[in-house]
Amino acid sequence: MTSPLPVAMFLLIGFCIITEAARELCFKYAADDEDFFTALAKPVTWLGIIFWIAELMAWVVVLEQVPLSYAFPLMSLVYVAIVYLSAWVFKESVTFRHSVGALLITAGVACVGATGI
Repeated sequence: MTSPLPVAMFLLIGFCIITEAARELCFKYAADDEDFFTALAKPVTWLGIIFWIAELMAWVVVLEQVPLSYAFPLMSLVYVAIVYLSAWVFKESVTFRHSVGALLITAGVACVGATGI
């Protein structure tokens, strides 16, 4: 891919990252200290499923336009988002190793971006 990635595709990938992170937060919130069927009955579980569907539809559009070798590494930024969002929402601790890992993921994504996106 020699031409720059259109801004719309960057925004759509960003939307995918946000919806995937939101989905995981919803599922974690619903599943905390609950059995499967109780968690399944919670509205927040169904909100997570709506995020999942929205991400799926957006991801298909991304894959129609962007090579997987570019799109998928960009999606790995969701791991960085989850680390810090879970610290903020669930008060989970973020260790130095977590932060270094998030930095390395971000550096890897930057390397993929520097190769021609």
